[in-house]
Amino acid sequence: MKEGAFDMVNDHDESFYARKPYYVSVQAGSILEDPEATAFEFEVTANEEELNRLQELFEEYASMDEAQTGQYGMKMFSSASDKQMNAGVDGILLDVYRLLYELGTSETKNHIATMGLFPEGSLK
Repeated sequence: MKEGAFDMVNDHDESFYARKPYYVSVQAGSILEDPEATAFEFEVTANEEELNRLQELFEEYASMDEAQTGQYGMKMFSSASDKQMNAGVDGILLDVYRLLYELGTSETKNHIATMGLFPEGSLK
């Protein structure tokens, strides 16, 4: 391997694992780098891998939410119960908030801890 090629790989690895601030709106399902761009609820610091995990959870939540909305329109053809659909959506939302807690600033962590989503002491 050429000397310069090895340096490029290391530069990519460093940028991939470097943590940067992001501003997250759960309601909108958005993750932004600019806090002035739109309203946000939470501030986190994340690297590319963590950011991808959060984006995947938002995409999964949006898919479940669309499926749930579609289910109500197709009630007679659906095999999933309301409870099953709600449990799936709620489970994804809990995963989102758990990850936001892990990546969050102290203000974000305090806010999520006071939301009553998790049993006391379960967030570390």
